[in-house]
Amino acid sequence: MPEQSQSVPEVRTAAAEAPPAGGVSRRALLGTAGATGLVLGAAGAGVGYAAAPAQATPLSSVGSDRAMFHGKHQPGITEGLQARGHLVAFDLAAGAGRTEAAALLRRWSTTAGRLMAGEPMTQDDTDVARDAGPSALTITFGFGNSFFSRTGLEKQRPSALDPLPDFSSDHLDKTRSNGDLWVQIGADDALVAFHALRAIQKDAGSAAKVRWQMNGFNRTPGATAHPMTARNLMGQLDGTRNPKPTESDFDQRIFVPSSGEPGWMANGSYAVVRRIRMLLDDWEKLSLTAQENVIGRKKSNGAPLSGGTETTAMDLEKARADGEYVVPINAHARITRPDQNGGAAILRRPFSYHDGIDADGTPDAGLLFVCWQADPLRGFVPLQRKLDRGDALSQYIRHEASGLFAVPGGAAAGEYVGQRLLEG
Repeated sequence: MPEQSQSVPEVRTAAAEAPPAGGVSRRALLGTAGATGLVLGAAGAGVGYAAAPAQATPLSSVGSDRAMFHGKHQPGITEGLQARGHLVAFDLAAGAGRTEAAALLRRWSTTAGRLMAGEPMTQDDTDVARDAGPSALTITFGFGNSFFSRTGLEKQRPSALDPLPDFSSDHLDKTRSNGDLWVQIGADDALVAFHALRAIQKDAGSAAKVRWQMNGFNRTPGATAHPMTARNLMGQLDGTRNPKPTESDFDQRIFVPSSGEPGWMANGSYAVVRRIRMLLDDWEKLSLTAQENVIGRKKSNGAPLSGGTETTAMDLEKARADGEYVVPINAHARITRPDQNGGAAILRRPFSYHDGIDADGTPDAGLLFVCWQADPLRGFVPLQRKLDRGDALSQYIRHEASGLFAVPGGAAAGEYVGQRLLEG
């Protein structure tokens, strides 16, 4: 994954601010720590970390965290990494078009607003999340390329939603790729996340059917004794160089401007979703030194091999006594540096996954890679092409599914997500 430094702010309610009995406030304990990211690209893709991992906190306070549904941007983009996630794609049912899609997005938006506030569904609630608070639940909606022809809105399809190019290391399963509609669900409690998943599936009714579903996880808030960058399933600190909202060009890189085209995408973003299998049996046979040379960073603390700490700038020119670069020429961290890729930047916000063991005994595990950018042709694509040409990580990963989705801006109070497109 391309490396870009960043910490992402978390939205908290007053309840989250209140200190637990005899303790300190959630906000005092929760900060934003950077995350290192891998971009596993076709030839080496990004195992990326996006948002700031949650910091040490009493687990009893986790349930009170709440993200806002209504706002300038949809939730689930700049919030911190969540402990549990579900990525789901839907296809509209035969005969369903613009009218049915609008009614569905209206239902979904109503449900998302209630569940993110810690409230039950208006009817037929399953009670799966009873007794739990919002648990930082976020629900995010997007449109795939095929959605526009299904709804007669071809003229409103963004050019940025053109299909991604083929990459040499792709082994894509088309049945688990793309889709008319995409939903991202994340929460810090597994039952809260599952409750939202079932609610979204039930709301789809006869209008849309699940095309594919993927389930993932991250480290649980409070699991570490002190704030630190999270690790991926390769054991690497992951997400150190994500872009930061405090950077002057963050919005320019990640969100479509208010004056952008098409108009209905104002303040929205584009999500690239890749299911990246990590070939863990092969990776774990490498020595520690070999693993660190593949990545270009120390496994223990994420510091660049050129020296310093996790956040120290990498010295790409530093050489050993034998003349070889300290950070190998094909190291993942070197290849994905924004300053080596014309400033191309993405905000990675992934989940790890483990779907059991294959018939040959190998683990089906890796990264549900989700990255955000204002334009994938200026963000993900150039980085992936660079990785495709010689990333040392490429022989230890495999891209097995892919999708690109247009995620419109947030809905104002009284509106539903996508209303400007569907009723424009």
